[in-house]
Amino acid sequence: MSRIAGRFARVEPRRRVGRLVLGLLSDLPRKNCWSIAEWAGEATPHGMQHLLCRASWDADAVRDDVRDYVVDQLHDDQAVLVVDETGDLKKGTHTVGVQRQYTGTAGRIENAQVAVYLVYAGLRGHAAVDRELYIPRSWTRDPDRCRTAGLGEDTVFATKPELAARMIGRFLDVGHGLGWVAGDEVYGGNPKLRSALEERTVGYVLAIACSAEVATGAGKFPADALAAKVPKRAWQKLSAGAGAKGYRFYDWAVIDLVEPRPGSHQLLVRRNRTTGELAYYRCFSPTLMPLATLVRVAGSRWRVEETFQSGKGLAGLDEHQVRRFTSWSRWATLAMLAHAFLAVVRADEHVRSPAPDELIPLTCNEIQRLFTTLVVRPVHDVAHRLRWSAWRRHHQARAQASHYRRQAANQT
Repeated sequence: MSRIAGRFARVEPRRRVGRLVLGLLSDLPRKNCWSIAEWAGEATPHGMQHLLCRASWDADAVRDDVRDYVVDQLHDDQAVLVVDETGDLKKGTHTVGVQRQYTGTAGRIENAQVAVYLVYAGLRGHAAVDRELYIPRSWTRDPDRCRTAGLGEDTVFATKPELAARMIGRFLDVGHGLGWVAGDEVYGGNPKLRSALEERTVGYVLAIACSAEVATGAGKFPADALAAKVPKRAWQKLSAGAGAKGYRFYDWAVIDLVEPRPGSHQLLVRRNRTTGELAYYRCFSPTLMPLATLVRVAGSRWRVEETFQSGKGLAGLDEHQVRRFTSWSRWATLAMLAHAFLAVVRADEHVRSPAPDELIPLTCNEIQRLFTTLVVRPVHDVAHRLRWSAWRRHHQARAQASHYRRQAANQT
């Protein structure tokens, strides 16, 4: 918390943000301003809501602090930046960026808010270092709606690959070294993102569709057509990294591509050893890299899913109940900070106190459980609990009366 303390001019928000982050790390079944305020011993949720909505502090500056903290503590010369989006299901139409759109969270089209995250994945651990909210065209075409949600009137539509390029550019512009970027088909299918990475001599292993055309010395072909011509002897069994159930072994093959730009361009093909299902990746590196390196980078993409799972399950990344853009960016940034703390503690514990053979190494889940139980578990008396019960009932009574008045007015 000392890393971000200077971002708050007044002592009150500085102390309150510490309580909010501890609340995000707590074992509360639901994390929002109301539940965290009660957990932290505050009389009402107004202070937490003020911190997210109106208090004077720069969430982007804190985001930069989180990024530097993660890189400093989890530094790895072979680290990969993984880009991906995740959605939060929402009701109504007023939450910033919400519309009916596909989200992998539900696996279908739902009313959702989608954000793109950048995850730093190294041998010591992984954590999110940047975030951008995806604002659909239905919003950018409606300046009044954007203004109501706290977006600037000059907000323009940006695709998810454009948001990814923006975040990667910020990472590089502050001097952090970067060798590789990984992502799924949304990003691998975007020529502008690939060109931007090549211009900055950043290697990438980006998934593409089976129908995507790639250029070889014999001409352009769909990726699946090239894979069908790979001889049996060209496939190699390699692990894409350790998963929850052991090493993830696949068969891999690589095909050289012909591009007018300098560097090594290749098509990487992955084959499931059980089902035979194929996956395809566009690869670039300033110099020719061995197949094992490309496989390692491709396997790093799963780290983003682990980050989303632990960020939501342990740090409340998806549990915000805010509508305006400022509140969303502040909540997302502080949730990233809370999760980064767990990731760093985990990495340090693995070095300082290696687990004996009969125990698995400490996980983020177990660290959170121990931390909240032994260090920050608050104890509040009965009077505090009763005051909050009265506050909730009072608020619900006001909401109920408002609904009845609105209903009566509509009927007349």
